[in-house]
Amino acid sequence: MNIIDFENINVGYDSKIILKDITLKIKEKEHWAILGANGSGKSTLMKLIQSEIHPRKTNPYKKEILGKSNYSIFELKKELGIITNDLHNYFAMNGSFLTGYIAVLSGHYSSIGVFKHQDFSESQHEKAKETMKYLEIEHLANKYVQEMSTGELRKCIVARALIHDPKAFILDEPTVGLDIKAQINFIKMIQKLSKTCTIILVTHHLEEIFEEIKNVALIYDNTIYKSGKKEDILTSENLSEIFDTNVHINEKNNRYFVEEILL
Repeated sequence: MNIIDFENINVGYDSKIILKDITLKIKEKEHWAILGANGSGKSTLMKLIQSEIHPRKTNPYKKEILGKSNYSIFELKKELGIITNDLHNYFAMNGSFLTGYIAVLSGHYSSIGVFKHQDFSESQHEKAKETMKYLEIEHLANKYVQEMSTGELRKCIVARALIHDPKAFILDEPTVGLDIKAQINFIKMIQKLSKTCTIILVTHHLEEIFEEIKNVALIYDNTIYKSGKKEDILTSENLSEIFDTNVHINEKNNRYFVEEILL
């Protein structure tokens, strides 16, 4: 089954095109990075995946997620673990009174808290506990969101999504606001998740693309510039083009990094 199957998609308002000729196919259990500079169209592509925006109907296109062209938003949220900075900020602003455990438990209803009319079964409580144990964040169960670091809250939000056993995780700039140690720990957690489901990492940081990610799509000028196997796509020539800077890329232990910026 394909997690994402897009062909010839254009998105725009009136005469303005904000995504053009988007063709992307991501199969179940594949791991992908979507890499591009700020303003290249990554955030717009995320909105397309989440069905916050829709293709223009001026040309034939294909838009399927999880093998379906029609689905409810609620169904989509359960099948895809979508982690965005907007969601993180929403929790930080409106969920400060929650404990880590309640934040994770609320994932059963895709709500930001637990309300009186929401009843949780023993199995749902067990699932929340198992998820926190699996991600090694049991120590956050009784800690309030307002007391958490950025990295701690982000881990709870991932656990909240994992409670549904999603077929894929889509992470939009997941290490923004994290210090170096928190970045390393967060990426290790995502690597653990990659053993059980598809990972789609949306980023402008080359160094975030960890070993298990084998495929890359480059976003440039509001379209998918190139896509394919990581070793074919992550070249100095391609990255110099999409970042509009002359860079030299190197690889070590299946991790890629900018070795030199040539002025």
